[in-house]
Amino acid sequence: MIVADKDKVLFGTKALSAIKRGDKYAVRIWDSETPALKNFTTIDRYPVAGEWRIEARWVQYQKPKEVNIPTVIPGLVQHGIAPGVAVFTRNGKEYMLEPTIEEGDDQYFFVFGDKTNGKETYGAGRFLYADQPKDGKIILDFNKSYNPPCVFTDFATCPVPTQQNRLPITIEAGEKIFQHH
Repeated sequence: MIVADKDKVLFGTKALSAIKRGDKYAVRIWDSETPALKNFTTIDRYPVAGEWRIEARWVQYQKPKEVNIPTVIPGLVQHGIAPGVAVFTRNGKEYMLEPTIEEGDDQYFFVFGDKTNGKETYGAGRFLYADQPKDGKIILDFNKSYNPPCVFTDFATCPVPTQQNRLPITIEAGEKIFQHH
C-alpha cells in the first residue's frame, strides 16, 4: 500500500521524499527495516567536561552575509546566512567559529572541524547548535557536538566546515567516530 502525506510517500517500510541540492533534485529514501538501523547499538562519546562548555564573545556582522558551504559531494555547495562570529580563547589563543542560521530558527548552527577529525571523530567534521547570543555572549557547548548524517550513509549530502571553521586545536568533546566512517 502506498500512502502520501505532505512531505513523504510511504511504501511498506520505506519512506521517500524529494530533495533539492543546488540545482539538482534527488529522492531521499529511509527504510525502517535496514540492517544498519536494526543492528545499531550506540555512538561512543568523550566524557562530558565542563571545560568544553565555553562562553564565547559574539561579534555581530553589520549585515548578515551569505556564505558558501562545501559538502561531502565534490562541487556541491550549499548557501547559508552567517549573522556573525563566535570568538573564544583556549590555552591563551583566540579562535573564531562562524555559524549559519535559517529564517525562523532560534538557534545558530555550527559546522566545525578540529584536529580529532579522521582519527577520533568523523573526518568531515561535526555539528553543533547554540542558542542565540545574549548580552554579547554565546555558549558553545562542544559536549553537545555530534556527527552529521553522512557518518551513517554514503548517500547523504552533508555540509563540511568552511576554511574559517577548521580549528587547529583538539576538541575532545561530543560524539566520536561511528564505526568505519
